[in-house]
Amino acid sequence: MGRVNTLKFSESGVRGIVGEGLTPRLVTELGAAFGFYQGGGRIVVGRDTRATGAMFEDALVAGLLSAGCQVVKLGVVPTPTIQFTVTRTGASGAVAITASHNPAQWNALKFIGSRGTFLDRGEASELFDLYSQGSLPCRGEKDFREVRFMEGAFKEHMARIFSVVDAELIRERRFRVAVDCANGVGALCSAGFLEKLGCEVFAVNTGIDGFRRPPEPLPENLGELAELVKREHCDVGFGQDPDGDRLTVVTDRGEALNPHYTVALAVEQVLEGGDPGPVVVNMQTSRLLEYICGSFDCKLLSSKVGEINVVEKMIENDSEIGGEGNCGGVIYRRVHPGRDSFTGMALILERLAMSDGPLSEIIDGYPPMCNLSARFTVPPIPAREVLASLSRKYEKYHPLTFDGLRFDLEEGRILVRSSNTEPIMRLNVEADDRPTAEALLNRFTEEIEQELASL
Repeated sequence: MGRVNTLKFSESGVRGIVGEGLTPRLVTELGAAFGFYQGGGRIVVGRDTRATGAMFEDALVAGLLSAGCQVVKLGVVPTPTIQFTVTRTGASGAVAITASHNPAQWNALKFIGSRGTFLDRGEASELFDLYSQGSLPCRGEKDFREVRFMEGAFKEHMARIFSVVDAELIRERRFRVAVDCANGVGALCSAGFLEKLGCEVFAVNTGIDGFRRPPEPLPENLGELAELVKREHCDVGFGQDPDGDRLTVVTDRGEALNPHYTVALAVEQVLEGGDPGPVVVNMQTSRLLEYICGSFDCKLLSSKVGEINVVEKMIENDSEIGGEGNCGGVIYRRVHPGRDSFTGMALILERLAMSDGPLSEIIDGYPPMCNLSARFTVPPIPAREVLASLSRKYEKYHPLTFDGLRFDLEEGRILVRSSNTEPIMRLNVEADDRPTAEALLNRFTEEIEQELASL
């Protein structure tokens, strides 16, 4: 098991720095393990625009073939397109070669099951146990299957999205839209997607020869997009990550919004269209969703952080719409069960098309919100002790404890949770204004540091 600890293994997949743990040999071995775990069958493979993607694609395909799989290559496509293709074609599973919002020196494998969802914790554990057993047998010549390339996967994905929104209404509005493609898959897909919705498109970071900005679409990384929105008098701006599952919105005033607004706008549009709910979001998502769901008398459910956790709770509760507000991840099961920036863009454009005013006016109509965060380097055992102590201290506030600790004070919301992949503890606070949020952040930072010092 020693080699497992050199990388970050989780239900999100396997990620690492290329050449420092993540190697073609490792990828081949993981591909073989996944192929055997899925029992052969048809496996879909796609990747983002990272320079190392083609190398790892070849290595992965070799491993899958050795396990007797038929391999369907999609090429460079969004991760949500890969997930959608699994369900559309009835494939046994898929692997997305992408490190998503991580820096360029990283890459990763994301394993997808036959439902088009990422593996859950139990499935991922079984896969990694199989991998850790060492060399797996290679199928003989008579069991080898072909590799084929599927064209048009994104077009099929796009058609499904257009079928669940009022595409004609959006086209009638002829929106001016700016998009920051993050030098990722959006560089190949996003402008065309928006143009087919009748938009006049202004795009930045459309090359695929390396990332020109930090790949995570946080507001502080979208200054160029915000300026483009103002300069071209756009109705809205969209900031993506390299594999197209995260989305941040920029208003017509050039204000890059907190990613929580992405999910809020998408959820509101689906509920406005008559969906009765419930809505499922992870426990790190803003209280803004409580306001929106309350205005529709719709039940709001919270899940653990992580896409698969949200999706599984959506399936359990027959929920069609949800997401992860902390990363701007919209999940609309009528398209496919996974985060999808393209679905998010379509729903938000539909929201604008049905509104008489600009996006900034919609945002101004929401309750005020300020989210701040801090992080601490804490090994797992001390982290559990800190969480237990805080849970006892704030017991009267009836904290949620199924994924860290979350409770509401009069001043705002507090969330403390540990990372599943790193010795990190994160503190998130939310309040109506920045001074109050800063006061809460300082207060609980001090409390956590005192708890750590007492251990």
